[in-house]
Amino acid sequence: MRWTLQVAFCIASVLLSLSSAAESKARSCSEVRQAYSAKGFSLVDVPHQEISGEHLRFCPQGYTCCTLEMEENLNQQSKLDFENLVENSSQSMRTTFVTRHKKFDEFFLELLDNSEKSLNSMFTRTYGKLYMQNSGVFQDLFTELKRYYTGGNVNLEEMLNDFWSRLLEHMFQLLNSQYHFSEDYLECISKHTEQLKPFGDVPRKLKAQVNRAFIAARTFVQGLTVGREVANRVAKVNVFPGCRVALTRMMYCPYCRGLPGLRPCQNYCRNVMRGCLANQADLDTEWNLFIDAMLLVADRLQGPFNIEAVIEPIDIKISEAIMIMQDNSMQVSAKVFQGCGQPKPLGVGRSARGIADVFNARFRPYPPEERPTTAAGTSLDRLVVDIKGKLKESKRFWSNLPDDICTTVKLAEPDEEQCWNSHIQGRYFPEVVKEGLTNQLNNPEVNVDITRPDTFIRQQIMALRVMTNKLKNAYNGNDINFGDSSDEGSTSGSGSGCSDGCTTEFVYVGTEAPVIGADRSDERTAVATGKSLSPAPSLLLVMAVLLLPHVAMQNQRR
Repeated sequence: MRWTLQVAFCIASVLLSLSSAAESKARSCSEVRQAYSAKGFSLVDVPHQEISGEHLRFCPQGYTCCTLEMEENLNQQSKLDFENLVENSSQSMRTTFVTRHKKFDEFFLELLDNSEKSLNSMFTRTYGKLYMQNSGVFQDLFTELKRYYTGGNVNLEEMLNDFWSRLLEHMFQLLNSQYHFSEDYLECISKHTEQLKPFGDVPRKLKAQVNRAFIAARTFVQGLTVGREVANRVAKVNVFPGCRVALTRMMYCPYCRGLPGLRPCQNYCRNVMRGCLANQADLDTEWNLFIDAMLLVADRLQGPFNIEAVIEPIDIKISEAIMIMQDNSMQVSAKVFQGCGQPKPLGVGRSARGIADVFNARFRPYPPEERPTTAAGTSLDRLVVDIKGKLKESKRFWSNLPDDICTTVKLAEPDEEQCWNSHIQGRYFPEVVKEGLTNQLNNPEVNVDITRPDTFIRQQIMALRVMTNKLKNAYNGNDINFGDSSDEGSTSGSGSGCSDGCTTEFVYVGTEAPVIGADRSDERTAVATGKSLSPAPSLLLVMAVLLLPHVAMQNQRR
């Protein structure tokens, strides 16, 4: 009996000793000191053993390894950590908009440059100095196209009308080189371009193709810019006081309890992140509509609004128009003389030289294999396929962000029993609230004022809404940068140099407001004063004559 009591006493002593040792080890703050130092903080005044925690403001006030200064430092650190988490979690999506915007922008600009170089090279090789001296009409066309694409205040319809009007003026002077045409007379001709239809149906078709393709291209790149800017701005989170307190309790109160390696429970983490990112989640609806609209315009870029298919053959289309003008020259001249009056003849010996005496070259366009490639080194179709995949991945990004931070970056502990539940190590029981500001009323972890939405986030929502509207219009071939000009009425032909009885009605009705056209005063002054512009008319007639075999061959291939 005595022996049995002695054995029991010994066992009890051993267990008490082990318990005391375990308690002593649990109260050590050595792991906390090590983790705290790794964050870059000084260990001065950091306790080696747990102390009373009545001074703590955020964490449980039992025995603790945290001083008041430590808790404040960890409170600041939780804010920085959270900001980095959001930035890092959105980095891939934000990079998508940055890199794809750069690729598309390079592609479109290089496409325009190469198309202009192609036309310039072909005409220079064929007509030499005469073309170089009179290439302004075509240079201005490409300049205005680039200016529109890069965001300039250019009305595409007005600009293209101006191009064809200038081309008509040059060609008309060529075809009637025995006459002198005043500036007013040329103005009269220009006003009747739409009625005369000297270039057949080419201007109308090209206008429709250019309008749709350039509106889609410019709006799509603008959409990439807006997506990039909104994502970058929203990724700079506003860590409000209630969020910072919740972050500190979740991420660093385990330090104060002597458990620096203990991660928060999954659902605990979700509630904290959904509370802190409530306003960001409200961006999601408008963001998804924006992405859908981007995808619709991307489909257009692959199909009927393909700017690559419009710009590459633009030189051939202009050549076809010139040939049509040549074929209809007599009828066009007769209509102009009837509408604008009979012009004054030039003096003896002032008529233009014969074409054969000046040119014998033959116009030859680039074969496809010789055409310059774009800086992007790819086709529009490949670029669009790539960006569509990335855009689809970014849908529901902002509403998924809270859960992604908890799971993807492994902030939370998947083991429901071995995690921090805001007080101790153990299971987390509260339900997870839904995303969005209004759903945070019952968030058990974050104190969110649902009556005060983040005005900065609301500004980004509005920016997305405006861009989505532009994308939807671009999908339908409309540019909403301009207003309706149909109330402008008609343009009178009075003062155009017409003789009595000339017809001057010329009505332009469009969906875009007119903008100031290119300055043509120097050109008209030169014509009016008799300064040398004769190479341009001769050049255009030669282009019309020599292009006939080439265009016929193109039509046979079709």
